[in-house]
Amino acid sequence: MFDQIILPGGLRVVGEKLSHVRSCTVGVWVKVGSRNESLAENGLSHFIEHMVFKGTKNRTARDIAEEMDMVGGQLNAFTGKECTCYYAKVIDEDLRLAVDILADLALRPTFDEKELNKERGVVLEEIAMVEDTPEDLVHEMLASAQFEGSLSRPILGPGNQIRAYSRDDLLAYWRKHYVAKNMVLSIAGNYNWDQFVELAKQYFDVFPNPDGEEAPQQEQGYIHQRVFKKKDTEQLHLCLGFPGIGAETDDIYPLAVFNNAIGGGMSSRLFQRIREELGMAYSVYTYSSSYQNAGVFNVYAGTTPVNGPVVLKEIQEQLRLFLKEGISEKEFASAKAQLRGGFVLGLESSSGRMQSIGRGMLLHGRMRTPEEALAKIDAVTPERVMEVAKRILSVEPSAAFVGSNAEECVKLVEGAPALC
Repeated sequence: MFDQIILPGGLRVVGEKLSHVRSCTVGVWVKVGSRNESLAENGLSHFIEHMVFKGTKNRTARDIAEEMDMVGGQLNAFTGKECTCYYAKVIDEDLRLAVDILADLALRPTFDEKELNKERGVVLEEIAMVEDTPEDLVHEMLASAQFEGSLSRPILGPGNQIRAYSRDDLLAYWRKHYVAKNMVLSIAGNYNWDQFVELAKQYFDVFPNPDGEEAPQQEQGYIHQRVFKKKDTEQLHLCLGFPGIGAETDDIYPLAVFNNAIGGGMSSRLFQRIREELGMAYSVYTYSSSYQNAGVFNVYAGTTPVNGPVVLKEIQEQLRLFLKEGISEKEFASAKAQLRGGFVLGLESSSGRMQSIGRGMLLHGRMRTPEEALAKIDAVTPERVMEVAKRILSVEPSAAFVGSNAEECVKLVEGAPALC
């Protein structure tokens, strides 16, 4: 069962009691990410996530680190396409400290000018690290080839804009979006609900701009481009991308089973064929990402440049065979068991449950109980898996390649016959 309340100021507070643990994980969720940014704002959500750790009205950056270390807790944050999250995991007796620090980070950062200029360098190094990591870079390029809206843009933002952002830019963006109606405070683990609500009222009492606005959710249009970047690398990194499933529909469950069967694990078709039988890749996998009213289903492989055309052909052939043959009973049972087992194991983590309920309330306005989710998984049939697979693979793929013969592989995709 879930606990939930909306505080007088509009902040939504949600919780899930896990009595078998001694820890609790608390998260502050903000409905703002790279999808919500205009072109001129790209990278600001992530830059702010970095900057709040550099000092608040009550704590220096060192204070923040030392106070959490003194109780053996964990403090971190991440920025995604649709949200930003700050979270802390502590033993139950240190819950007050966790809430205090998280409120400080989200509501009382100072954006010190000197610290901003130093952290700007850190973010630029992070961008450079992606550029120097071909496997990361090819996924960024694929996103730009799949969407024509803000989902195509990198979460980190472009380097030239990061160099140009001023303190006023960060401050204005933070004041506009870090408002009660745009945020959720979530907790999972061992806690007393009434005491937690009082902590929320005490520390989340003043927001930077009570009249701020909910970040706009920009509409996304699918495009089907092929992009490449020549790099002197030992491997060719290749990605194929298809339109996926939005997070608001139950089709995400048969999609997850399809993903497991075709490329989501060591027993999947792509892994067995390309790595085990042909020995042409160390890493080959598929994955899906679901957003509000949008989604993607992508395939990745890293191989030697000389093997690139063969691996690309084999990926297309395995996708084509899956559509022709259908999912076998053994594949279906294994893929569904993987999905179910992974979900159940995730229930044992206070961090996983905090993320599930916090993200669910922030993006969809509701929390799905474990029983509901398991029922959705159990309801998946082979017929639904194939229906979703055919819908996804019937669309012309986008593609991205990074490596010495990247341009040649683009030509192979453009000349390939349709999968179905």
